[in-house]
Amino acid sequence: MININEIMEEIKLLNQFDLESMSTGIKIHAHQASKETVAAAKRLFDKGLTDHVDGGYLTERGIIAANHAQSLIRLLSN
Repeated sequence: MININEIMEEIKLLNQFDLESMSTGIKIHAHQASKETVAAAKRLFDKGLTDHVDGGYLTERGIIAANHAQSLIRLLSN
């Protein structure tokens, strides 16, 4: 069963990536981030969307997902 709260946390993280610069990743600090954010980062890694369990860089598949997530946010913001 899909957990919408988990998906939303993953989308939030995907929206933090700068798609203009593939040399810019993100780092999730387990001692500072919420447990939901830490878990979302791990799920993105497990799904093959990032290259490190604590964020890192987007994979090719992750770039596609982040593009979709960021496009959705732009559409809903208008």
